[in-house]
Amino acid sequence: MERKVAIIGAGVSGLLACKYTLSKGFNPIVFESQASIGGVWTKALQTTKLQTPKPLYQFSDFPWPPLVTEDFPDKHKVFDYVKAYAKHFDLLKHIKFNTRVAGIEYEGARDEEIQSWSSWGGTGEPFSPMGKWKLVVEDLNTQSTQMYLVDFVIICVGRFSGVPNIPEFPPNKGPEAFHGKVIHSMDYAAMEDVKAVEFIKGKRVIVVGFQKSALDIAMECCTANGMEKPCTVLYRTAHWNLPDYLPWGFSLAHMYLTRFSELMVHKPGEGLLLGLLATVLAPLRWARSKFVESDIKRKLRLVKNGTVPTHSFLHEISSCLISTVPEKFYDKVEDGEIKLKKAPGFSFGHDGVLVDGETAPIEADVVVLATGFKGEKKLKDIFVSKTFQNFIAGSHDAAIPLYRECIPPRIPQLAVIGYSESVANLYTSEIRCQWLVELLDGTFKLPSIEEMEKDVKEWEDYLKQYSGVNYKRKCIGALHVWYNDQLCKDMGWNPRRKKTLFAELFEPYGPLDYAQ
Repeated sequence: MERKVAIIGAGVSGLLACKYTLSKGFNPIVFESQASIGGVWTKALQTTKLQTPKPLYQFSDFPWPPLVTEDFPDKHKVFDYVKAYAKHFDLLKHIKFNTRVAGIEYEGARDEEIQSWSSWGGTGEPFSPMGKWKLVVEDLNTQSTQMYLVDFVIICVGRFSGVPNIPEFPPNKGPEAFHGKVIHSMDYAAMEDVKAVEFIKGKRVIVVGFQKSALDIAMECCTANGMEKPCTVLYRTAHWNLPDYLPWGFSLAHMYLTRFSELMVHKPGEGLLLGLLATVLAPLRWARSKFVESDIKRKLRLVKNGTVPTHSFLHEISSCLISTVPEKFYDKVEDGEIKLKKAPGFSFGHDGVLVDGETAPIEADVVVLATGFKGEKKLKDIFVSKTFQNFIAGSHDAAIPLYRECIPPRIPQLAVIGYSESVANLYTSEIRCQWLVELLDGTFKLPSIEEMEKDVKEWEDYLKQYSGVNYKRKCIGALHVWYNDQLCKDMGWNPRRKKTLFAELFEPYGPLDYAQ
């Protein structure tokens, strides 16, 4: 019997899910709310470039075209590459564009019965003759609604779009009090390039945030306004943003993306020997982090500019907060075209932004909130059932519970791909899709719900240790080889993918190592 699989989202993860479900003979149908594939690459800032080196951001069976020679291609080349992949594997015919999944509801067992299960889906199987998912899908062109019944759902909605994270403010001190314009970086990125320039041209702009989008927008303000209207970047936490991937001339990938590098870190489910080794190597772990930090401080003149983070670089990469600084960003800071202002908090007044603890506001015409997204809310709101909403959200002090970063243990016949991050999300999504379709095809079975939840807890404890307050970001950045080993073992693959022992220990792992 042909199994119908619904895939929500046609970004990179959705395309991979479509391609790999097809490879196993399933019948995928992809729902995409936009008019194009590509996810975040469809609405990116004018200056956006790839954040990870090109060799780490590629499909294992579809290399970058030879004409793309730079290590960090711009958004247009990345978008073209993703579209070429979809065309090459004939995926577009399986995608329904301009269709929004308004809600999904499990039809089968009652909530009370589901809560009593000890095995995933009651039987441990990915498909059940007693249960299906009903999807309520809106056609955004015709405003009509249609119902779909499917055997399995793969959610690929991502974390960096859709539901902006807007800070909360005291009464009468939010954006409504400001006489200028306040938008989120999502809305700024959605503008056409020419309109974005017109929006900030000749205006006093404040950008709130210190991650990649904030820095890119600040640079675009500099291009539009120069010294005439300096751009103010308001931030709460400084980050170890990278000037390049060669600290003191050494490859960052060789320092953090190898088996040897992961021996320095305590791992979820590690044995006594590996735990002892990570403890013994703690001084080397500390020295490596300081080595990278010293190079960043030197190249970006962080001490001079007052932007030295208080946390370690290991904390940064363990939280998947790594991003590159736009070229000459700190030159613009020193020239006065960009003003950096650290703020524990802020609110709005009539004429601008008031930083907590200060009396004089920073005057502005436009405020851009580059404050991230609420990916967990977007994920939660897909479910009609309050029970499933609670299952996917987990407890208030825990991250989204996903076994192998894919399977919600208490939600049957459903997987989430692309929510948990890595330092190279494309290839992490690819191996997860390979793992998922092997599960759907019966190659292996999942452990009990209790065992899965124990594994989820071990990963959460690891993140709390190394990511601190950012543990909810769900990141395997500093342990991607260890994580991939687990997926390989589940699928019956040899987790050792290199040809020699030296390469196995000291060469970085990347997408081509997992090509089949």
